[in-house]
Amino acid sequence: MLAKIFSSAVIGIDAYIVEVEVDISRGLPAFATVGLPEGAVRESKERVKAAVKNSGYHFPSDRITVNLAPADIKKEGAAFDLPMALGILAATSLIPATACSRYLFLGELALDGLIRPVRGVLPMAIAARDLGFEGIFLPKENAPEAAVVDGIPIYPVTTLSQVVGALTSFSKISPFTLQINHLFQRPPSDVDFKDVRGQESAKRALEIAAAGGHNLIMVGPPGSGKTMLAKRISTILLDLSFEESLETSKVYSVMGLMRKGYGLITRRPFRFPHHTISDAGLIGGGRHPKPGEVSLAHNGVLFLDEAPEFRKNVLEVLRQPMEDGQVTIARASSTVTYPARFMLVAAMNPCPCGFLGDAKHECHCSFRQIRKYRAKISGPLLDRIDIHLDVPAVPYRDLAAVEDGASSAEMLARVKKAREFQAERFKRGRIHCNAQMNSRQIKRNCVIDAESSALLEKAMERFGLSARAHSRILKISRTIADLEGSEHIKSAHVAEAIQYRTLDRKMPR
Repeated sequence: MLAKIFSSAVIGIDAYIVEVEVDISRGLPAFATVGLPEGAVRESKERVKAAVKNSGYHFPSDRITVNLAPADIKKEGAAFDLPMALGILAATSLIPATACSRYLFLGELALDGLIRPVRGVLPMAIAARDLGFEGIFLPKENAPEAAVVDGIPIYPVTTLSQVVGALTSFSKISPFTLQINHLFQRPPSDVDFKDVRGQESAKRALEIAAAGGHNLIMVGPPGSGKTMLAKRISTILLDLSFEESLETSKVYSVMGLMRKGYGLITRRPFRFPHHTISDAGLIGGGRHPKPGEVSLAHNGVLFLDEAPEFRKNVLEVLRQPMEDGQVTIARASSTVTYPARFMLVAAMNPCPCGFLGDAKHECHCSFRQIRKYRAKISGPLLDRIDIHLDVPAVPYRDLAAVEDGASSAEMLARVKKAREFQAERFKRGRIHCNAQMNSRQIKRNCVIDAESSALLEKAMERFGLSARAHSRILKISRTIADLEGSEHIKSAHVAEAIQYRTLDRKMPR
């Protein structure tokens, strides 16, 4: 007696179909699972046996062999519990095998037959739709996540007996529907840039960073407002488009971090890892590679507070994803690629004590200590950060001011206008903002006049800027021009962009 049930698994953030083949033959009672099953898959035989019995069905006292094909790829997770149980019931003719072949089945079984949620449902639903399956039976908790995918019915189930009833026509399950439009309504935020007193120049730089998607590092003494500014940058970022939301949601689906009842990640991620994080935690990895913080920040913001406190090897792994927008993790058994197009916002003190250059506090750090502290941010990494921003301490008169500064709504309106220019500029390409331009696109879109060229040449020679810094200045100039609604880059735009490369000339080496 042989039965075949279709399920799915994930490699990276993409899914593939797994054929769960169940054979029941005469012999001593045994339950063998083959096809490179990991620990959770091997243990599923005990869950399946108990769930089938406790749901009121006969469990055969014969030799049961379950094969998970393709057999050369390791399988992990508990999503194969439900298809294994259905395969056993189909092999014993309790349910029709022909009905099972048209659907995809996912779910972890409890011992009493309840079906528990699993990870990675979103990419699995996309794979099932593309391969022409008639529907997906999956846990009720995962239904909103899978229903985001158009073109395939989603059948939410809570128990094994409910699935059996639907396949034998004893009961009917209505497909789940999800209203996507309301998910993209911008929710009110409890933080606003108008709460920030003073720091108007810093707010200007953050507005430029948001408008062009530029990486940014803030340098200032303790209490100057660096963290406060960084946590408000999400209030001036554009909403995720549906395509961006789908990309980000696939990462969160694989990690099992999707919010209950929500089918999509609709707000741009803001990731705030602690400085004790490992390089694998930041970039991704492990025995079975999983996405790291850079991938969880895809299409959003990665904030590194007190950046020099991170281990240097951890910071250095950021260089490749900042340049390429993706992370490739190679292991002996497999190689996976995760998206990692994020906006880096970092903050640091000017010295270990934090008061270098402060007029009211004396710095007690030696030159050697300052050099060692700042050297944790390497030159190649600093080159990849577009905007370097000084954030001085706020004077009392600004803290006590009655008038509010620019609000997030005002800044967002200007950012939207600048992004509209960029959307028109890159409508035929695969990029979305100025920061993502390559050298050819910079040459085409960042043309400067003779006066601006002479100014930039003088800055390059005086401060010893690198070729990468030159490209960053042109990108920032383009964004400043977009904020002003200017088609051409002017010398004033270039001059302001040069000001945002302060660490290139201040950082001792």
